[in-house]
Amino acid sequence: MGDWFQQIKDKAAVQNATIVFPEGTDERILEAAARLHTEGVVTPILIGNKQEVEQKAKAVGTDISGITLYDPHSYADFDQMVDAFVERRKGKATVEQAQKMLLDPNYFGTMLVHLGLAQGLVSGAAHSTADTVRPALQIIKTKPGVRKTSGVFLMVKDDETFVFADCAINISPDATDLAEIAQETAKTAELFGVEPKVAMLSFSTKGSAVSEETTKVADAVKLVQEQAPELIIDGEFQFDAAVVPSVAKKKAPDSKLQGDANVFVFPTLEAGNIGYKIAQRLGGYSAVGPLLQGLAKPVNDLSRGCSAEDAYHLALMTAVQSGQ
Repeated sequence: MGDWFQQIKDKAAVQNATIVFPEGTDERILEAAARLHTEGVVTPILIGNKQEVEQKAKAVGTDISGITLYDPHSYADFDQMVDAFVERRKGKATVEQAQKMLLDPNYFGTMLVHLGLAQGLVSGAAHSTADTVRPALQIIKTKPGVRKTSGVFLMVKDDETFVFADCAINISPDATDLAEIAQETAKTAELFGVEPKVAMLSFSTKGSAVSEETTKVADAVKLVQEQAPELIIDGEFQFDAAVVPSVAKKKAPDSKLQGDANVFVFPTLEAGNIGYKIAQRLGGYSAVGPLLQGLAKPVNDLSRGCSAEDAYHLALMTAVQSGQ
């Protein structure tokens, strides 16, 4: 992935973004933040108790001198942040509730992004996906015209890059959801250098089987073709018809896609999750993500099994997203 990530790094450098890491006492986050700070491509902010973060950094031999560190319990502008949170929640949180919630590092960090004090957030090394996504949905919210956020993986191997969605958020998307996911995923693909050719996946190719599940996917394709006629998209496709030219020629001879799809929208979360893990574990692809898409400002979720390298890479990609 060396050349591919160098391109991402170059794009991130152009943004000069500040990225928040709410998990300031996690060894992997400290290492990633220190590397980012040293390289100067992304400006990291760490969240946590100052003494605990500094003690942890010293214990693991990571130099965090020069990195901004905020402790919600002693943050100078905490009262102003509370007021901004109450206003943002529009009656769904009292001042007292806001004061308690903003002591949570994920809520605190997300408010830094909302207030423009940072351009993105990376969490999840020590928190669940829900702990990362919930504050983002409540505070940052989705972009205008986008109903739901969704999660994508960039699958990278040698000079190949594919984009898989939704592999992280929506359990059972309907046709409208799938149409939106397809369009947002195409935008994500373009952002990271992939000219999107979108296949909407199913267990059927172009009506070879007819059921509620296959009709949902076919309906989603029609919606996208109406809403974004410039986008190269087709379906429903079995995976082999989307990636093998000889199969596409037999099963979908009139399609714009002839085995050359590079963006894959799965019909359910279970299919997407299983699919990307098969490509990763058996196919030898690096699974980069999940990246959350559809939010007004970028917030991304690490796996709790992540490495410092994963955190570093996701921060760079979050910086790239901040330029959208």
